[in-house]
Amino acid sequence: MRFIIVTGLSGAGKTLVSHYLEDMGFFCIDNLPPKLMPKFAELCYQSEGKIDKIAIVVDIRGGGFFDDLFECLEIMKESGYTYEILYLDASDEVLVRRYKESRRTHPLVKEGRVIEGIRLERQRLEKLREAATNIIDTSNLQPKQLKEVISKLVSNNGKYEKLIISVISFGFKHGMLMDADMVFDVRFLPNPFYIEGLKEHTGREPVVKEYLFMFPETQIFLSKLDEMLEFLIPYYIKEGKNQLVIGIGCTGGVHRSVTIADAVADMLRKHGHHVILEHRDIKEMR
Repeated sequence: MRFIIVTGLSGAGKTLVSHYLEDMGFFCIDNLPPKLMPKFAELCYQSEGKIDKIAIVVDIRGGGFFDDLFECLEIMKESGYTYEILYLDASDEVLVRRYKESRRTHPLVKEGRVIEGIRLERQRLEKLREAATNIIDTSNLQPKQLKEVISKLVSNNGKYEKLIISVISFGFKHGMLMDADMVFDVRFLPNPFYIEGLKEHTGREPVVKEYLFMFPETQIFLSKLDEMLEFLIPYYIKEGKNQLVIGIGCTGGVHRSVTIADAVADMLRKHGHHVILEHRDIKEMR
């Protein structure tokens, strides 16, 4: 029997994940009071296989009931009921943006600032995050990509062992990439912006790529970066990290960073990594 407890920060995607799990054949319950979980688990185990895949969404919407969660998890463990905890996380910046787009209030601060509610919630969920079987950071995941991650988790015996690597190009003049784990500045490469016939093109187009790959430093940089990333990635996985954000920056985020981000994504995919590619500022081209 698969018994998944879906939890995490408000706005991190728990409702979406519940829908995806339901589509995958799970019996899903949203916002079940934790004290009812052991009894519900008992009923499922007594169903003689009629209900063998369960997902329960539990979060701070339960108010005072949520504080009973660890006690109830211990009861389930003592009763021999196995479970997984899937914890959904996201950066403060992304969560604030999602709240603004949905125009909803945070459950912990109905009349206060959303960011304060997020900080309070992080504190309350800290122990639960540490106890999680799997942690998925949804900051850079589109719904389709999140569904793919959940599908792999469900089909891989409860573990999503592949690191999700987001490669994001950006322009420094439009602001630093705030949620990056590592940033590489490619402004040392010749700038196509100053070359007649290239300025109006982007780094996704062959004419710009061909220009940048004319220079030996482009190839050398990519070769060294490839070697370094392949050295680091196994250690990130070993430490339990499931999402790595790599920023590639140039001045405007239209030419050099775009070409290099494309190349880095291709390199990582050839090594079998799960890669999400995004060009943050390409739309800013004038």
